[in-house]
Amino acid sequence: MRARRLPGTDWPDILHEAIVRALDGTRRWPRGVPVLVFLAGCMRSIEHDLRRRQTYERLSRAQLSREHDPADREGSDPERAIAAAQALGAIVSLFSGDETVLRIIEGLGHGRSAAEIRARHGLSQTDYDSARKRLRRTLLRLDSDGGPR
Repeated sequence: MRARRLPGTDWPDILHEAIVRALDGTRRWPRGVPVLVFLAGCMRSIEHDLRRRQTYERLSRAQLSREHDPADREGSDPERAIAAAQALGAIVSLFSGDETVLRIIEGLGHGRSAAEIRARHGLSQTDYDSARKRLRRTLLRLDSDGGPR
Protein backbone atom coordinates (compact mmCIF):
# COMPACT_ATOMS: atom_id res chain seq x y z
CA MET A 1 0.00 0.00 0.00
CA ARG A 2 2.81 2.41 0.84
CA ALA A 3 4.58 1.91 -2.48
CA ARG A 4 1.47 2.93 -4.43
CA ARG A 5 2.00 6.53 -3.31
CA LEU A 6 5.56 6.54 -4.63
CA PRO A 7 5.96 6.52 -8.39
CA GLY A 8 8.93 4.45 -9.46
CA THR A 9 9.15 2.52 -6.18
CA ASP A 10 7.86 -1.00 -5.63
CA TRP A 11 7.00 -2.63 -2.32
CA PRO A 12 9.99 -5.01 -2.44
CA ASP A 13 12.28 -1.97 -2.63
CA ILE A 14 10.85 -0.58 0.60
CA LEU A 15 10.89 -3.99 2.30
CA HIS A 16 14.50 -4.64 1.31
CA GLU A 17 15.54 -1.20 2.52
CA ALA A 18 13.85 -1.87 5.87
CA ILE A 19 15.70 -5.19 6.19
CA VAL A 20 19.02 -3.59 5.25
CA ARG A 21 18.54 -0.86 7.84
CA ALA A 22 17.71 -3.43 10.50
CA LEU A 23 20.77 -5.56 9.64
CA ASP A 24 23.26 -2.70 9.44
CA GLY A 25 22.08 -1.24 12.74
CA THR A 26 20.58 1.95 11.34
CA ARG A 27 17.24 0.84 12.81
CA ARG A 28 17.32 -0.97 16.15
CA TRP A 29 14.84 -3.74 16.76
CA PRO A 30 13.41 -3.25 20.26
CA ARG A 31 13.05 -6.36 22.38
CA GLY A 32 9.51 -7.63 22.65
CA VAL A 33 8.38 -6.11 19.35
CA PRO A 34 7.32 -8.71 16.77
CA VAL A 35 9.46 -8.68 13.63
CA LEU A 36 6.50 -7.90 11.35
CA VAL A 37 5.50 -4.90 13.45
CA PHE A 38 9.09 -3.68 13.50
CA LEU A 39 9.53 -4.03 9.72
CA ALA A 40 6.14 -2.39 9.08
CA GLY A 41 7.25 0.59 11.16
CA CYS A 42 10.54 0.76 9.26
CA MET A 43 8.69 0.62 5.96
CA ARG A 44 6.34 3.41 7.06
CA SER A 45 9.33 5.55 8.00
CA ILE A 46 11.10 4.85 4.71
CA GLU A 47 7.96 5.63 2.69
CA HIS A 48 7.49 8.89 4.56
CA ASP A 49 11.13 9.87 3.96
CA LEU A 50 10.93 9.03 0.25
CA ARG A 51 7.68 10.95 -0.15
CA ARG A 52 9.16 13.96 1.67
CA ARG A 53 12.23 13.88 -0.59
CA GLN A 54 10.10 13.69 -3.73
CA THR A 55 8.03 16.65 -2.56
CA TYR A 56 11.17 18.63 -1.77
CA GLU A 57 12.67 17.83 -5.19
CA ARG A 58 9.43 18.78 -6.94
CA LEU A 59 9.32 22.09 -5.06
CA SER A 60 12.99 22.73 -5.81
CA ARG A 61 12.39 22.15 -9.52
CA ALA A 62 9.41 24.52 -9.43
CA GLN A 63 11.53 27.14 -7.65
CA LEU A 64 14.27 26.81 -10.27
CA SER A 65 11.79 27.17 -13.11
CA ARG A 66 10.35 30.32 -11.50
CA GLU A 67 13.83 31.78 -11.09
CA HIS A 68 14.42 31.34 -14.81
CA ASP A 69 10.99 32.74 -15.74
CA PRO A 70 11.49 36.45 -16.51
CA ALA A 71 7.83 37.22 -15.78
CA ASP A 72 8.16 35.87 -12.23
CA ARG A 73 11.42 37.53 -11.15
CA GLU A 74 11.56 39.95 -8.26
CA GLY A 75 11.35 43.50 -9.44
CA SER A 76 9.15 42.62 -12.39
CA ASP A 77 6.09 43.27 -10.22
CA PRO A 78 6.51 46.61 -8.45
CA GLU A 79 3.27 46.20 -6.48
CA ARG A 80 4.49 42.93 -5.04
CA ALA A 81 7.83 44.47 -4.08
CA ILE A 82 6.11 47.42 -2.41
CA ALA A 83 3.75 45.12 -0.48
CA ALA A 84 6.68 43.00 0.69
CA ALA A 85 8.62 46.06 1.82
CA GLN A 86 5.59 47.39 3.70
CA ALA A 87 5.01 44.01 5.39
CA LEU A 88 8.65 43.80 6.43
CA GLY A 89 8.53 47.37 7.73
CA ALA A 90 5.46 46.55 9.81
CA ILE A 91 7.14 43.46 11.26
CA VAL A 92 10.29 45.41 12.10
CA SER A 93 8.22 48.14 13.79
CA LEU A 94 6.49 45.49 15.93
CA PHE A 95 9.87 44.53 17.35
CA SER A 96 11.47 47.97 17.56
CA GLY A 97 12.33 47.40 21.22
CA ASP A 98 13.63 43.84 20.83
CA GLU A 99 17.16 43.96 19.45
CA THR A 100 17.55 40.16 19.45
CA VAL A 101 14.49 39.62 17.28
CA LEU A 102 15.60 42.38 14.92
CA ARG A 103 18.99 40.69 14.53
CA ILE A 104 17.27 37.40 13.74
CA ILE A 105 15.00 39.07 11.16
CA GLU A 106 18.02 40.70 9.55
CA GLY A 107 19.94 37.41 9.47
CA LEU A 108 17.02 35.52 7.98
CA GLY A 109 16.61 38.24 5.39
CA HIS A 110 20.22 37.69 4.32
CA GLY A 111 19.68 33.92 4.12
CA ARG A 112 21.81 33.07 7.14
CA SER A 113 21.33 29.88 9.11
CA ALA A 114 20.49 29.85 12.81
CA ALA A 115 24.10 28.95 13.66
CA GLU A 116 25.42 31.84 11.56
CA ILE A 117 23.03 34.30 13.21
CA ARG A 118 23.96 33.09 16.69
CA ALA A 119 27.69 33.28 15.95
CA ARG A 120 27.48 36.69 14.29
CA HIS A 121 25.61 38.28 17.20
CA GLY A 122 26.97 36.21 20.09
CA LEU A 123 23.60 34.66 20.97
CA SER A 124 23.25 31.50 23.00
CA GLN A 125 20.99 28.74 21.76
CA THR A 126 18.46 29.62 24.48
CA ASP A 127 18.46 33.33 23.63
CA TYR A 128 18.02 32.55 19.94
CA ASP A 129 15.21 30.04 20.54
CA SER A 130 13.40 32.40 22.93
CA ALA A 131 13.56 35.26 20.45
CA ARG A 132 12.32 33.02 17.62
CA LYS A 133 9.37 31.98 19.78
CA ARG A 134 8.54 35.63 20.53
CA LEU A 135 8.73 36.40 16.82
CA ARG A 136 6.56 33.46 15.83
CA ARG A 137 3.94 34.04 18.54
CA THR A 138 3.62 37.73 17.75
CA LEU A 139 3.24 37.04 14.03
CA LEU A 140 0.65 34.34 14.68
CA ARG A 141 -1.42 36.81 16.73
CA LEU A 142 -1.71 39.19 13.77
CA ASP A 143 -4.72 39.08 11.48
CA SER A 144 -4.50 39.17 7.68
CA ASP A 145 -4.34 42.99 7.69
CA GLY A 146 -1.36 43.05 10.03
CA GLY A 147 -3.30 44.19 13.11
CA PRO A 148 -3.74 42.31 16.38
CA ARG A 149 -6.56 39.74 16.56
